[in-house]
Amino acid sequence: MSAVDNPMNEQVAQKATEARDQLNEHTLKTVHWHFSDDTGSPFWLEKKRELNFDPLTEIKSFDDLKKFPLFEDDWLRGGPIRRWVPQGHAGKPVYVFETGGTTGVPKSRMVIEDHWKDYELFSDTLPEKYFPKGANWLMLGPSGPRRLRLAVEHLAQHREGICFCIDLDPRWVVKLIKKGWMEHLEEYKKHCIDQAITILTAGHDVKCMFGTPKLIESLGEALEERGTSLAEVGITGIFSGGTEFTPQWTRFCVEELLGGPPEESGVYMTPTYGNTLMGLACSKPITAADGYKISYYAPQPRAATEVVSFDDYNQVVPFGATGRVKLYTLTDEFFVPGFMERDEGEREAPFDLYPWDGVSGVRPFHELAGATTVGVY
Repeated sequence: MSAVDNPMNEQVAQKATEARDQLNEHTLKTVHWHFSDDTGSPFWLEKKRELNFDPLTEIKSFDDLKKFPLFEDDWLRGGPIRRWVPQGHAGKPVYVFETGGTTGVPKSRMVIEDHWKDYELFSDTLPEKYFPKGANWLMLGPSGPRRLRLAVEHLAQHREGICFCIDLDPRWVVKLIKKGWMEHLEEYKKHCIDQAITILTAGHDVKCMFGTPKLIESLGEALEERGTSLAEVGITGIFSGGTEFTPQWTRFCVEELLGGPPEESGVYMTPTYGNTLMGLACSKPITAADGYKISYYAPQPRAATEVVSFDDYNQVVPFGATGRVKLYTLTDEFFVPGFMERDEGEREAPFDLYPWDGVSGVRPFHELAGATTVGVY
């Protein structure tokens, strides 16, 4: 992730160097927190005994995290959940958020305030014109034991609004797809969209919303059938996320569903890439001139992503090259020293707003793609 192999202008290169210094400093602080006896979690303190090095003396920079073994999915399956709670946070209320779980035991992550902090940082990136303070929100996405629902609700409250949520179980959606019950799937999707339309047409002054690409499309089509549109029911700002976000879908959404770019339609949409481990990566502003290309940048230094070689997960690929997405989570609540995502993409260069590596063209990792059921995402 060095600045030298990329033809950035001098100003961005300088910012990238400063961001790297900040990441190194933050990494050191995070490792000391998680591996010190008085602040670390039972999980990492126990894991320290298995390592062939001492994190407290041998981790001096972000690159040194490669000394750790890759973080394993299965560590998050099953309990006790309290083994993940850092002793430095003992006594604080703990949330547990789940991901996966269509078959077998879901992955669980403990959280105290990370979801609030992540979405407050994201809030700072939203243009006030389209996401006005005090506006109410619609959360058109998964409910239940998922971080997203509470995080979007906090985002609305942080921006002085009220969040209206629908009831949606993505595990049921995935089961319907796997069973081939497409008629039931359509009815369930309609059930979710009906809930959203009821909220949007009930005089609640909802101007902002979260939705997955598939659900935004279904909502737009359902409103069209009723002779109206997202803009006409009052929506001005949409935040969305999921691997279904492609340049082709974005073009369709902007040109057909929303009625043109924000300056014409009055509706602004921003894609994001996130998960229960990392939080939320923001997108570089999307333009028709750039072919609706979507590039995501992790919320450094709290999380970082690398695009690494398919043959060597410790080797970052050159800018523009394709590789698998590797994730690092570096907060005082949760520590992930290298987790291989189920996604691949192209490595993007730092730029002025986010002077660190990004990833574009995010899609399911080709070796796993056949086994991935996307569902509502």
